Amino acid sequence: MRLVNDFKDYELLDLAHKDKLERWGNLILARPDPQVIWDEEKSNLWNKVDAKYIRSNTGGGSWQIINPKMPNEFIVKYQDLAFKLKLMGFKHTGLFPEQAVNWNLIRDLIRNENREVKVLNLFAYTGAATVAALKEGASVVHVDSSRGMVDWAKENVKLNNLEDKKIRFIVDDCLKFVKREIKRGNKYDIILMDPPSFGRGSKHEVWQVEKDLYNLVKLCSELLSDKPILFLINSYSTGLSKTIIEDILKIIIKKKGNILSDEIGIPVKNSNLILPCGMTTYWIKM
Repeated sequence: MRLVNDFKDYELLDLAHKDKLERWGNLILARPDPQVIWDEEKSNLWNKVDAKYIRSNTGGGSWQIINPKMPNEFIVKYQDLAFKLKLMGFKHTGLFPEQAVNWNLIRDLIRNENREVKVLNLFAYTGAATVAALKEGASVVHVDSSRGMVDWAKENVKLNNLEDKKIRFIVDDCLKFVKREIKRGNKYDIILMDPPSFGRGSKHEVWQVEKDLYNLVKLCSELLSDKPILFLINSYSTGLSKTIIEDILKIIIKKKGNILSDEIGIPVKNSNLILPCGMTTYWIKM
């Protein structure tokens, strides 16, 4: 398992009673987590919460603001990167801190190439991986079906003073965009994807990861350059094992390289506990 252990603006403070307690900068948030299946009582650490997400009995939920000075937006930093966050519906903040291990991987690979690297970031969300790649001088095409997420990614790029770098923001269904890129003959050295288990595109296209992932990966393989570096798939779906995703890459990616798969996680402060946060499967050049 690859662990995030150098994120100074983020800490996982505790896990208890099906919730996780987190520090984001100077703010303390409490959120449900499906991995925390135990009902242990909460310690005194939970008495200083600024906001907590309360699940509804009918599905979904809402944030309860406890600290009246809780800001609508706040910024956290990771190394030399900065991200604008806010409390979103369905418990999110706009950043998955466990992905820092992949930002590091992406940056190291680009830095070691000594050439302009072209990156395609699919299901790109608020653009943390996009910012990481731009920081090392790569050109990036950032694709997400949500205009709101793409606008947020633009803010994160601007926050890092990278708006003058080579970046294209695309609001579109990822599968449709990839098909058009194949026709255009465009190629990429790094392809990243963070597909949801289920989702809808900009024109109500339905995405189901078990049904659609193989086809998307197969199409994306046609976009790999002659000197590819990385093909990375993040998965939070319990319906797909890492072996299955490894098999997909073994079947489709014929270029010389290694296929690796890692669970990623966050250690709990002052504890021997680790919160698993999905997995990353990737083909990487030898």
